[in-house]
This record gives sequence, C-alpha cells and structure tokens, in this order.
Amino acid sequence: MNQLVHPFAPAPALAPLAVQPAAPGTHVTIRGLKKSFAGHPLYSGLDLDLPRGRIVSVFGPNGCGKSTLMNMVAGLIPIDDGEILFDGKLLKDTTIGYVFQNYRDALFPWLTARDNIAYPLIRRGMKKAEVEARVEELIAQFEIRFDLSRYPYELSGGQQQTVCIMRALAPKPEVMFLDEPFSALDFEMTLFIRDKLQEVQLATGVTMLIVSHDLEDAVFLADQILLLTRRPTSIAEIVPFDLPRPRSAEVMSHPEFVRVKAHTLEVFKREMNA
Repeated sequence: MNQLVHPFAPAPALAPLAVQPAAPGTHVTIRGLKKSFAGHPLYSGLDLDLPRGRIVSVFGPNGCGKSTLMNMVAGLIPIDDGEILFDGKLLKDTTIGYVFQNYRDALFPWLTARDNIAYPLIRRGMKKAEVEARVEELIAQFEIRFDLSRYPYELSGGQQQTVCIMRALAPKPEVMFLDEPFSALDFEMTLFIRDKLQEVQLATGVTMLIVSHDLEDAVFLADQILLLTRRPTSIAEIVPFDLPRPRSAEVMSHPEFVRVKAHTLEVFKREMNA
C-alpha cells in the first residue's frame, strides 16, 4: 500500500555532496572553486591542495588565470563559488604576506623603505620596540647594505623588490604569495632573491605560492609545479621537484632539474596547442 504524503510536508533532506578530503600535510584546501568573467567560465569547480611548508609554482599558458587563481586564494579577487580554507580556518583568521608584481606601485612613496617594512606591524598594533626588533631581524636576515631611510623612488628596482619581500615577511605569515617576483630583476638580483627566499622558507617553514611566466624560475624554487590548462582552466599536472635546498645556480645543470624542466615544457606545449 502506498504511503500518503501531506502536500505541505517538507521535502526529505538531501544527502550532502561528497567532498574530497584534503591530502595529508595540506595547508590550503581549495574545493569547488568557480570563477567567470563576463559570463565566460575561467574556473569551474577546481579542487586543489597546497602542501604545508612547501613552495608551489603556478605555470601555464598566457591568459589561463595563474595570477587570478593566486589572487582568489589571497582574497584579492572574490570567488563565485567554492571554499578556501587555511588549516581549516578562513582567510580572515590567517596571517598572509603578498609580494606584488609591480613593486614600484606596491610601496608607499611617502614612507621610507624602513617605514614600508614596518607598516604591517604598526597596523597590527605592535609596540614600537617590537616593531623595531622585527625590522632589525629582517635587516640581518637579508644582509641589507643599502640605506633604508631613503624613499622608494631613491632605490633601484632590486632594492625596491627586496623591501617588498621584507614587508610581506614582517608579520611572520603562515602563507606567502608572490606574483612574478623576478620579472623585472636583473640576473644578479634574481640570484640574490632566490637565495633569500630559500633561507626564509627553510628557517620559518612558511608555505609559498609563486606565479611565474618564466619556466626556469617556476622550476628552480618549487617543490611542486602546478601546471594549468587553457580556459576553462583546470589542472594539467602537478610535477614534483625534490632536489634538496638550498639550491644554488648550479642546480640548473643538474640532471633532475633538466628532466623536470623538459617535462614541464612538454606539458606546457601540449596545453598551449590544445
């Protein structure tokens, strides 16, 4: 006998959709990420785990949304749907650092280099002595030899980028985002910044996400290279690179570096021509 259902009875609750659990050692969990621009989908339900205490480089064809992905994770661009958690916490409960691609516009021109570095600490309400101690710690860590009492426009491009990185590190972030950190640097400064980022990562264990348009840069610092497809964008492949740190410039002739770079280029070409 069929059971009668009252016409105004609530509909039975639907079972919750299965959510893929995060992999062990995950720091940033991204689930169901969606983003469209002008009605054209960029990301449609992206799932991604960023490992704790590792450096992940994002690489892919032009226009695939590398910087957009990082900016959504960092909270600079709103997402259309999905969830992003940092150790199970929301972004507002997480300390992050961000190094912008255009460092000339990122620094406050009315503040000295030293005051730019101290700015996020002052915003957090730290006492003057604590701020000064943290700035001095960063000066020693980066072996600064230029005058931090100068204003940004008085510094070279490499010096400005160094100040940007120091400012991002000042509040001791849990996750650090770097958008094309080497794009406007000469090779000497690139080597210097590479060394310092490795030293910081080894000393603090900070999780880093780096966007790069340069294949060599993408591979050199990474524990994982996140390769993206063309739009609508998904993950083409995640390539591990396991050589120990610190890595010197000589690593670029190491057989494993050559192999990983060649494989990454092969995937990139495949996606570029797709």
